[in-house]
Amino acid sequence: MSNSIRFGVWAPVHGPRAALRDPDEPFDASWEHNRTVVLEAEELGFDSTLIAQHTVNPHLPDHDQLEAWTGAAALAALTSRIEIIAAIKPYIAHPVFLAKAALQIENISNGRFGLNLINAWNPAEFEKAGIPFGEHDDRYVLGREWASIVKRLVSGETVDHAGQHYQITDYKLTPQSPNRQRPTFYIGGESEPARALAADHADVWFINGQPLAEVTGLINDVRRRPRNGAAPLRYGLSAFVIARETEQEAQDAHDHLLALAAKDADVHDLQGKRADPAAVMFQTMKKYVRVGTNGGTAAGLVGSYDQVAERILAFHHAGIELFMVQMQPLRSEMRRFSEEVMPRVRVLEADGVAPLAARGRAG
Repeated sequence: MSNSIRFGVWAPVHGPRAALRDPDEPFDASWEHNRTVVLEAEELGFDSTLIAQHTVNPHLPDHDQLEAWTGAAALAALTSRIEIIAAIKPYIAHPVFLAKAALQIENISNGRFGLNLINAWNPAEFEKAGIPFGEHDDRYVLGREWASIVKRLVSGETVDHAGQHYQITDYKLTPQSPNRQRPTFYIGGESEPARALAADHADVWFINGQPLAEVTGLINDVRRRPRNGAAPLRYGLSAFVIARETEQEAQDAHDHLLALAAKDADVHDLQGKRADPAAVMFQTMKKYVRVGTNGGTAAGLVGSYDQVAERILAFHHAGIELFMVQMQPLRSEMRRFSEEVMPRVRVLEADGVAPLAARGRAG
């Protein structure tokens, strides 16, 4: 089993995660809204926030999109406890300059920063800017080279590197983190190149929401891979949570959001046409009727407060440490989760209760 359970929340950088036209969750990707959400998440006891990186809103291109890294720096200065994780797509950020930004946020946050390397799936975001969007596996070749450079730079090494994509001579960055060796490296993606990259370079591997059996299989596969002296890999899971007093109330809320999401069919169709067909996330998600992104309710965290707590514990016993949750409406559901689910999880965790198999699953 992994370390103690941690809970994180996706920052609303490009609007709601379940239904874009929800009257109970008006679209708001502004800095002011993101600041309010993250400060409230910290107050409610959440441990992390994940800031997705896009330059253009991937769902509604004419709508707002928060910039991840400037937003992360500002949130690092305003918060005192919550971990700030900013996603990064290597194709659009030179490793030297990204490493410098990462160290700056690491220092602003007093050692609470993580960077989440992602492979990207939206060619238009790159091609419209004149940036080549390589084939799926080629992007991971670049990402591997990029990660090796960034990790060395943020760890205080002087870097000389002659590679396929980067040429770097006698580069050293200061100041280093006064709190630890370097920021935390999160890596997402479930393809073979992504798993290999996570085994070699990640501190935490992010898995998209899926049923317990599939998640267990993914973890077991990556656990078998060598780490070359690094600390054991830790695991995170994205999941959309719908928890209520009773299972029926949760199912009703799920069905309500699913009906609202159906109104976004035009957006989903366009997104499907834009997405790289080799992206495993989209291939996997086609298997499930679900609410939310990055797997959403496919993880099965829909049910009574007790059921959701038991299912979280089951995922934890499979190896998941960090649950990066989505909810809608976000602020009221964060409070519900903090007041009703978190305490139940902590009791089960403290008592060493053997988890029940995940029972029943919306979607």
